[in-house]
Amino acid sequence: MSSVLPFLVGVLIFVVGLAVSIALHELGHLTAAKAFGVKVTQYMIGFGKTVFSFRRGETEYGVKMLPFGGYIAMIGMFPPKHPGEAPRDASTGFYNSLVLTDGAVGAPAAERAQQRRSVLGTMAEEARQASADTIPQGEEHRAFYLLHPFKRIIVMLAGPFMNLVIACVLIVIMLCGIGLPGPSTTLQTVSECLKPASSTSTTCGASDPASPAAAAGLKPGDRIVSVGGTTITSWDQLSTTIQGSAGRTLPVVVERDGKDVRLQVTPKKTQDQVTDQETGRTVTKDVGMIGITPTNVFQPQPLGTAISATGQQLGQVTGVFVNLPERMVGIWNAAFGAGERSASSPVGIIGVGRMAGEIADSSTYAFVSKIQLMLSLLASLNLALFVFNMIPLLPLDGGHIAGAVWEWIKRGWFKATRRSSSPKPVDMARLMPLTYAVIVVLGAMSLLLAYADIVKPVTLPG
Repeated sequence: MSSVLPFLVGVLIFVVGLAVSIALHELGHLTAAKAFGVKVTQYMIGFGKTVFSFRRGETEYGVKMLPFGGYIAMIGMFPPKHPGEAPRDASTGFYNSLVLTDGAVGAPAAERAQQRRSVLGTMAEEARQASADTIPQGEEHRAFYLLHPFKRIIVMLAGPFMNLVIACVLIVIMLCGIGLPGPSTTLQTVSECLKPASSTSTTCGASDPASPAAAAGLKPGDRIVSVGGTTITSWDQLSTTIQGSAGRTLPVVVERDGKDVRLQVTPKKTQDQVTDQETGRTVTKDVGMIGITPTNVFQPQPLGTAISATGQQLGQVTGVFVNLPERMVGIWNAAFGAGERSASSPVGIIGVGRMAGEIADSSTYAFVSKIQLMLSLLASLNLALFVFNMIPLLPLDGGHIAGAVWEWIKRGWFKATRRSSSPKPVDMARLMPLTYAVIVVLGAMSLLLAYADIVKPVTLPG
């Protein structure tokens, strides 16, 4: 790295971008929950110790020490075990049951199985009790679990949806606002001679024919306005016109220093590698050439290109998560073995932050290219947050969405079969053992990614 400051600036930009993405994710949840009347007691960005907070109305807003997550606290996330039942204290604590199970090694199998069920049941009961403790007296009707399943889906979907919107906006800015680098009609270089496609020489020899462009008086910086009386709007159009005009003198109008200059150029027949329009293959053909190269500029793309790019990138991110178990094996082997880490390997927060620093510090990329790369990095991050949170497992948003969808299906079935009663709310608290297992797995994967990002980082090309 050439200097520490640009690297730190890049990391800071990423951290701020991550914090803003998380803040907007949680704002999606908050807005939807309040719109449906659910009481939200906290809106926090980050985890750990609270840096600062303030209260507005019934909600405390704040920022915590570690900006790598966030949450909103809604009252009544889980329903009571039985409909209409008042919340009650758990009969035993989770750790008490854990000790009982561990001490019963010599007990009969049936008794040990009963104790294991007791542990799992206690975990669910404690989750229900914790949920009940959040409901103030007289505000039971504002509990989250009482919402219609469709409204619960909207509340939980609003967070990931915000990340999807952020990614779309960033990609639109990147492609439609800034654009992609491409050849323009402004000349970057004018060759002194022409070389056949097979030549590897970079200097003009005595036997090399003179460049028609140099002979005609074309200069670097000229913008081609028209050729042969046809207005030129793109480099591809200009290239096609010249290639098909070997041996024919063409009138050329260029813009130079704000004025139109009229010239004449005769493309010379020579061999060059071109793309065959029928087969799509690169072939060597006799074409007209004059010896010019274009200046690359950023060209704004149509909105459809940005939409297509968003869908393509979303599919790539989804594929990463689908194949994540296999990829984590590769990361483990690279982190603890002598093998190299794949350039397409998933990266964690540390790895993405490092990439942001490398972008800011790099001397390979121009300033505009650095902005594009940073926007692309933040867009990919938000797409990853969207896909990750849609995984149908608690404690992720997708787990709550899956429970609400199942309850909605049950309600439809009860209505279709004309049952007199309605189904009770889906008891998501029963999935707490699985939730803890998911948390452990996600934590282990995060630690592995963090370690691999330190000892075997994925670096940007160039």
